[in-house]
Order: sequence, then C-alpha cells, then structure tokens
Amino acid sequence: MSIDTASASKRVLDLTTEHEIMDGVAVHTTSRTLIGRDAELTEIASLLGVRSSGDGATQPVHVVLSGDAGVGKTRLLVELRDLAVAEGWRVVAGHCLDFGDSALPYLPFSEVLGRLEAELPEVVERVAEAHPALARLQPGRRVLVAASGAGAASREEIESVDRADLFTAVHSLLEEAAQLSPVLLVIEDCHWADQSTRDLLSFLFSRPFEGPVTIVASYRSDDLHRRHPLRRQVAEWSRLRGVERLQLGPLGDDQVRLLIASLSDQVPEKELNAIVRRAEGNAFFVEELVGAATQPGSWVPDDLADVLLVRLDRLNEAARQVVRVASVAGRRVAHDLLVAASGLPASELDEGLRQAVEMNLLVPGDGTYSFRHALLGEAVYDDLLPGERVRLHAQYAEALREGMGRGTAAELARHARLAHDLDTALDASIRAGDEAMRVAGPDEAAHHYEQALELLCDPNRRSTIDVDVSKIAVSAAEALTSSGQPVRAAALLAEQLEQLAPDAPPAWRARMLAARADAVLLTETVDVSPLELIKQAMELLPEDTKGLRAKVLAIQARVLSVYGQYDEAQVAGLDALAMAERLDLHELASDVITTLSNLKKAGPKEALRAALLEAVERAVETGAINAELRARYFLGRSYEDWADWPQAERWFRSSMKAATDAGIPYAPYGWESRWQLAWIKTVDGDWDEALRLADTSNEQAPPIPAALVEATALLVESGRGEPVAERARALRRFWELEGGVAINSVVAEMVDAANSDDPTKVIAVYQDAVAVLSRIWHEWFSARIRLAAIAIGSVADALPRIPAAEHATYLAEVDRLHAEGHTVLDKYYDPSGFWGPEGRAWTKRLDAETLRARWLSGIDAPPQEALVETWREAEQHFDEFGHVHELATVRAVLSGILRATGDAAGARELGDQAREVAHRLGAKPLLERLRLQGSAPSRAESAGSDTLTAREAEILALVAQGRSNGEIGRQLFISAKTVSVHVSNILGKLNASGRTEAAAIARRRGLID
Repeated sequence: MSIDTASASKRVLDLTTEHEIMDGVAVHTTSRTLIGRDAELTEIASLLGVRSSGDGATQPVHVVLSGDAGVGKTRLLVELRDLAVAEGWRVVAGHCLDFGDSALPYLPFSEVLGRLEAELPEVVERVAEAHPALARLQPGRRVLVAASGAGAASREEIESVDRADLFTAVHSLLEEAAQLSPVLLVIEDCHWADQSTRDLLSFLFSRPFEGPVTIVASYRSDDLHRRHPLRRQVAEWSRLRGVERLQLGPLGDDQVRLLIASLSDQVPEKELNAIVRRAEGNAFFVEELVGAATQPGSWVPDDLADVLLVRLDRLNEAARQVVRVASVAGRRVAHDLLVAASGLPASELDEGLRQAVEMNLLVPGDGTYSFRHALLGEAVYDDLLPGERVRLHAQYAEALREGMGRGTAAELARHARLAHDLDTALDASIRAGDEAMRVAGPDEAAHHYEQALELLCDPNRRSTIDVDVSKIAVSAAEALTSSGQPVRAAALLAEQLEQLAPDAPPAWRARMLAARADAVLLTETVDVSPLELIKQAMELLPEDTKGLRAKVLAIQARVLSVYGQYDEAQVAGLDALAMAERLDLHELASDVITTLSNLKKAGPKEALRAALLEAVERAVETGAINAELRARYFLGRSYEDWADWPQAERWFRSSMKAATDAGIPYAPYGWESRWQLAWIKTVDGDWDEALRLADTSNEQAPPIPAALVEATALLVESGRGEPVAERARALRRFWELEGGVAINSVVAEMVDAANSDDPTKVIAVYQDAVAVLSRIWHEWFSARIRLAAIAIGSVADALPRIPAAEHATYLAEVDRLHAEGHTVLDKYYDPSGFWGPEGRAWTKRLDAETLRARWLSGIDAPPQEALVETWREAEQHFDEFGHVHELATVRAVLSGILRATGDAAGARELGDQAREVAHRLGAKPLLERLRLQGSAPSRAESAGSDTLTAREAEILALVAQGRSNGEIGRQLFISAKTVSVHVSNILGKLNASGRTEAAAIARRRGLID
C-alpha cells in the first residue's frame, strides 16, 4: 500500500529526527551530507529490501548493525530512514538507554508501542484486544503514579505475564502495521539492552513475518567487552537464517578530510592534520574536534573529554546548569522532569535549553532532550562535584516521587539511591522488581530485589522501616531460581535468616525457612537438610496465616516426596490443596496437584502419566508456570525410565518451550528437561543434536546449568575421540554443587585414563566420583553400576598389555567393583518397583566385563560358552535399552571374543554392524578397536618389514615382552594355536633356536624397539 511521502516524512520526524543522531550529526557542526558511507547505505537498503540493489537481490533480511561509538551508525540509519520513507515505508524506532544498575525490561519496545499508539491507534487497540499482554508495554503502564492514583497496584495485584504472549503480541502488532505499509523497525544502542529486550529481538529475528517487516538492531562494538551479555547474543543472531551482520568501520583519511571540509573551511592545515590523526576515522571525534577548533581561541586538547567540556564552558551559566542537570538523568530526559529537577525559572530554563541546543550539546525530541552522544553526557556528569551530584539526584527523585515528571520505578530507585534517600530507594527498588516480574524479566527483578535487601543491611534501619523483609527475600530467591540460580537463592535466604532480628515475627522466619528448603531441594547442598528446614518452618507457622500456611504445606509436600516419604507427602499435599482452593489460590493449587500427581509413581505408569497430564492442563489454565514445568518434566522422565525416547523427547521439548516462552529458560525443570533431552540424544545416536542442545556458548546460562549440558557434550566428544580430558577435569569444581555434572564428566575422564593404558588411574577416577556422589546423594546410588562397568571394561582392555604377575592385583579390583555394583542392585529402591531397561543393560554389562577380565587374565577364567552367552545377553539388553553407541561397543567386544574362539562368521557379522554405527556417529575410538581386532593387516602394516609380516612383527614384539601364546592370543583376539604357528614361522625366518634368541636378533636388526 502506498503512502504520501510528505506525510510519512512528518510522521517519522518525531521518531528519529536528524537532531537525534547519536553517532555523528549536529546542527551547526554536523555535515548534512553522508560522506564515505554510500556503499554501506546501498548494502543495508538492499539487504532490508528498502531498495533493490539491481542485481536480483534475494528475500529481504534483518540486519544487525555494529560499529564503534561515534563511527556513524545513527547517521547511516537516518539516511536509511529518509530513503525508506521516500519508498513508502513506515519507520519506527526504539532506543535502549543506559540506566546503569537499574534495568528496565523492554524499554525500546515500550517506546515503539507509544509511537504506534499515536499513529495507528486502531491497529494497536485491535492487537491489544487479541493479545492483552501488549498492554503491559504501554508507556503509561510503566511510569510511576501517586500511591493513591487510579493506576497504583498493590503487591497482591501483581500478575506475571507469559513471555510467549508478550512476544506474540509484539510480533502481531508489527504484522498488523505491515498490512498498511512496509514496516522498518529500528532498535538502537542494543549494547545497553536488558536481557528481556535481547530475548524479544531473538524471537522477532527467528520468527518469520508474513507481511513486509524488517528490523535493524544497532550496537557499539567497542562496548562489547569479553563478558558483555550482548556478545554471545549477536553471535547467535548471526547464525539465524534471515539475519545479516553489517560492521561499520572507520572512515579513511581522505574521507575524514572531506568530512572536515563539509563542517568548516576555517580549520588550519596543522590542526586539520591533527584532527585526521587523532580522530582515527571516527565521525563523532572529527565533529567534536572541529567544533572545538573553529571557536574563538579554540585549541585541540589531548583528551576528548576535555574537548567536550570546552564546549560546555562556552555556554552561559543557565545553559551550563541545564546541561549539568540533564547529565544526571542519563542519556535522555523528559522535558517535564527536567523542568521539575532543575529548579530554574521558566525564562532561564528556556534560555539555557535554547543555547544548549544551538551549541549542539542537547538534541530536542518528542517532549525530551538527549545528549548528542552518550560520551558527551558522561563527560559532563563526571565533571560534577560530588555534592552537586547528590543534590541533583535528590531533585530528580523528588520530582519522580511527587509525580512532577514521568519516569519509572527503576529510575526513581537509581536517583534516590545516589541521593542517599534510602527509604525512597528501598520502596522504588521493590516496585521495580515487581514491575520486572510482571513482564517476565527475572534477571532484572532479582537485581532490584537484591538492591532492596542491600538497603536493609543495617539492623537499625530494619527495625525502623515498616516493610516485610521476608517477602522481599523470598521474591529475590524466587527470581534467582527462575533465572537458573537456586544455589545463590538458597545462599541469599540463609544470609537473610542470619540477619533477621530475634524478635522478628515468626511468620517471617517461617516464610524464609520454607523458601530456603525449596531452594536447597534444587541443589546438592549437604550442610543443611530441606527436611529440617521445612520442619522448623512448620513449627514456627502461626495458625492465622492461611495463605502462608498453604504455601508452606505445599513446599513440605514437595520436600517429603523427594525424600521418599510418600504417605506424609500425601497428607501435607492434600491439606495444602484444600486450603489453596478455599482461598482461591489457583496457581498454588496447580503446584500442589503436580506434586500429588507425581506421588502416583508407586502405581502403574499409566496412572502416573494420566495424573501428570491432568496436572499440565490445570497448570496451563491457571498460569502456574512452575507447576507446568515440573509436570512436563516428570512426564518426560516417566517415558525416559521406560526407554520410550520419542515420547520422552516430546515432553522434554514441551517443558523447554514453556520455560523459554515464559522468559525463564534456566529455571528448574525447564533446564533439566534440556539436559535430559541432550542425554537422550547421546543415547539414540543423534549426536549432532546432542551437541546443539549442550551448546551454551551464545547464551548467558548460569555456571551450573551450563556445566550440566557441557558434561553431556563430553560423552559425544570422547566417543568421537576428541581430546576432552582437560575440560572434564575442569568440571570437577561443579561435582559438589551438582552430581549430574559428575555422572557424565567422570566417564570422559575414565575414557582418557583408559587410553593411556593406566587402569589404576581409571579406578582412581571412579573412586573420586563415588566419594563425592556418596556424600551428596547416598553411598549406593544407581549410576554406580554404570561407572563400575565402565571401569572394569577399561581394566579388561588393558590386561593383555599388563605383565602377568600383576593380573591378580587387578582382578581383585575387578571383583571389588563388581561386588559394589551388585550391592547397589540389592539396595536399590523405587516406589514403582521398576528396574528399567537402562539399569538392566548396565547390570548385565557389569557381569560381562567381569567375565571378560577373568578370561583375559587367565585367572579363574570362565568357560567360553558362559562368556559368549553373557555378552549375548548384554547385547540384547542394550538393544532393548536403545543406546546406539553402547550397543555397537558391546557388539565390537563380542566380535573380538568370537574371533578369538574361532567363530569367524559371527565375529564378522557383529563387527560389520558395529562398524556401520561407528562410521555414522564418527566414533573413531570404536573404529580403531575394530581395526585392531581384524586379521587383515593394513597397507602401512604390510610395509613394516622385509623379513616379517605385520602380524609376525606384532607377535614378535609381544614375545619380546615375555608374553605367553595364550596372553598374545587374548590381546590380539586370535587363538593360541594361531599364535604358535606364527611363532614357529618367526623362529624359522630369523634362524633362531628359541623365543629369547628371536627377540635378541630382532632388536639387533631394528625389527622391534
């Protein structure tokens, strides 16, 4: 649909004006001609589809634009805007602002929504009716109002918004706007973006638009230090189909000279050369240096900040005061807030603003003033005296508190804190945390709540402030847990409990004890028991706190169920459910129903799954996201226990999606679902997908969740023969914090030790893991069978290369490990009484590896029939389990045993099956095992000696080590009779009378080392 260009130009003028250029445009010292950027403008316009490149350009894509501060990003975007408007596009812009420690989720999208409300009110109203979550982003909903005002909300009225609904609402709004005209969405300064804004951009980048909608996101590349949260996000965006990165580099020297000439023709050659040298191609630096150099008495300082402050010094006193006051607000300040905070008479304020704008320090916008560049505002702010800063922050806080200017709770918290108005900062921080939780920003919410708690560290202040510390602490812990940091949540609650005054209300302590029990339950903490914590909470709980009692009972039911006290959990859960339903606490009721549903694991699996399915439906209806994640996770685990991989994957993926859509991808059960799914992919042979799920390099995953999936990735990488030992050992620091990390990373360590032919080291690694897991779990944990089987297998692989005199020692270790594994089996208890396919497979593998070790050592060796039969059973069990790589490994080992016992046809069949899997997975160690077991030498081996065949040279080397024919046969998987024939041939070729002489002759001739 075409639009009138003139009206369109007017429409976007107040969205992104030429005065609002942040990287290189000014009123009187800014070139209105785009210099040195024609190629970049053509490229970005072509990529976005704003204008065809004339070379048959493909489908338009989104663009991530980067460049150093001041290099000209916004100047380029202004040209793009003008071009887009001329082509009939609607251009809307949102800006990320630097609030320092006070993050405001989705700020640029609130700005975009405000713009569209002014231009397309019918469209916004129609989308808001279909997607009510959109209303949460309306600018009017995010500013402070008087406590008694119509928009004031109490803590009890706070409702969480499903992030999926919010994201879909924004997507739909852009789609609807695009029905009227093509839409170009510009999000500037993403280096200041909060996590929630970055997540929403990821959603829009990855979800296709049916209408003509394209997005440009810009950021300062020089602000992206190694640990900047946007760094990994940009890398992730660049891998998305339909997203292109465009780096805006510095201008060349010739282009800088052209820029200087367009700004002023009064710059002496000497100063011009200095500007070219010092600006280093940065357009902003050029303009600032030229602006200083062309004024009377100007000079070129050594430091750019000095140049900026030189311009400040040329203002009159009123203008200087206006600029100083504006710098305290940050990058941008609303006019009404500036009026209220400055305290200047209207005439002086107007005069000061006019001069500040004329001198290009401030840029007018739609009811706001902005510094032309953030560095300018920062330089002015840094130049303020300490007392001056405190006074100005206090004036801003007063203006916000009294409603004299529009702003957010996060802004009020910042100003009040820096003004040392701690009571106001406390209240605003709590409100900012609540606001962040309403729009699904747990990271930002946790930060604000923690700031509130910091303001309450002084016991004297706690005793004089009328605020429920326990509610703030629990809110902070819940936000931390939702962001994947339960360890930190538990530690925070422990700290707050210690700081609680002895005469604090019992309900406070009960609330915090119960929340701590809930957090500790998600960790491997051994210094405190969740059972003891919840017991203390119940003892302190007053009778008259019905809502709190229901919450604590719900946590008690969850704790008791985890510790296997199912009857007691049932009682507590039913009491909590009855109370929650009586009080209309629908989310809490859904949470309890999930707990009660999982208690049905003691019965038939069908009953458990039916109950959990109902729990999922109830949780979705009530919006109880945590209960929903738990129910979906438990469903996935139920199918996983029975090795029903497709159904397990279905439910784990649904839990991951629900967590991501809610803005809490690292929350318990959501992240555990991703971890379990990654492990399933290692089992069913989709190793590439396992690695994708385990890759957190482009995410801001907390350390423990990241370690969980990294340990799973090591299973794949070690299976492919990649060096992982160093990374596996590095993960040991997480063993005490999360046993799931140890379970998988220890396998990689054991494989590495086995490759060095050091079974003692393998056993030592096994013992290290068992010691930690026995301490944080219990001594006879079920995964110990798997670890024991792997350790015995490593010993068995090494035995043929170990002197016979040491075999008895290793066999004693094998017997011990075997006995420990069966002790686990004897002590294993599950309410369902079910020992699943995985457990059966590894138990049989434990027995099979033990028999193989005895057979290879020659000590108490089993009959060959029993050995083969046990390995055949192991093959069957791993086939039922569905572990692709381990099944291939079992078949490879059995193939070698059959070859050694004379069943060449059977060995060949199993070897071929294993080889096919090894090639498909890229499992190089497995291929190497199969190669060593084969009877046909490779070309390289055949060319090893003119006198002996490759097999004879191999056997001679073992003869020289003192091995018997039987030992050599077991190592090479051939019969002792075949070894004897080879030895006779060797003696004949070397004209040796015996084995010792043959070894001596071979050494002299260099045939062996």
